[in-house]
Amino acid sequence: MIEMNQESMGQFVDLYAIPWGIKLVTALVIFIIGRWIAKSVVSMMRRLMGRSKMDDILINFLGSITYAVLMVAVVIAALDQLGVNTTSLLAIMGAAGLAVGLALKDSLSNFAAGVMIIIFRPFKMGDFVEVAGVSGVVEEVRIFSTQLKTGDNREIIVPNSNIYGGTIVNVSARPTRRIDMVFGIGYDDDMRKARDIMEKIMAADERILAEPAAAVSVAELADSSVNFNVRPWVKSGDYWAVRSDLLEQIKIAFDENGISIPYPQTDIHVVEQSVA
Repeated sequence: MIEMNQESMGQFVDLYAIPWGIKLVTALVIFIIGRWIAKSVVSMMRRLMGRSKMDDILINFLGSITYAVLMVAVVIAALDQLGVNTTSLLAIMGAAGLAVGLALKDSLSNFAAGVMIIIFRPFKMGDFVEVAGVSGVVEEVRIFSTQLKTGDNREIIVPNSNIYGGTIVNVSARPTRRIDMVFGIGYDDDMRKARDIMEKIMAADERILAEPAAAVSVAELADSSVNFNVRPWVKSGDYWAVRSDLLEQIKIAFDENGISIPYPQTDIHVVEQSVA
């Protein structure tokens, strides 16, 4: 009886234990080596992208996606070595992914928009943008949302699908900006003198660029005023400071030189008629 048990145990070891042990060891080796290869590939890819001066957000995102894809391939290869029907497993994973996708379609929409933002980079961290009806400085671009900081230090979280599905205005995209202002003077005022005052004030401000040249031109003959377009060019970072200073300096100069800035008014003429 003992000899039969020993013989059966030997057959079990020969037929099942040893082959399964070999498969298990092989699967572990495949997993360990595959994980090492995946980490090495991602590390190399990060270094190459870093040398090409790509954005850190894009480097981290592509690195994470690449590592996840490689690890899925490694796990499938290890399970296949164990005799698992990977075809059926992939079918089950696909069906589960479809169900999850339908349940999380809004989140997946934000994810897809985040991928597009990270890849095509309509803006980067530190840019001042106008998106989805709000404006602020970009602090962080995440997979599902983008974080902005407003001028009064509020934090705004905007879903990426709202950003990429609408109009994106990147104020910081270019190094220079044009300031568009309109100044109106009275019809009785000296147009040449007013133009000369505005041109001298802009010429004296070192922050206003020589090229492109600042422009002062008559915009329209309005109901109550002669309106001038005043359009100097400045560095993007100087925009608001220069605009504020010009408004103040031109108003003061007009006051000192007797040039009025009229407000809308209506003249009423009263005609007296004698009663017969």
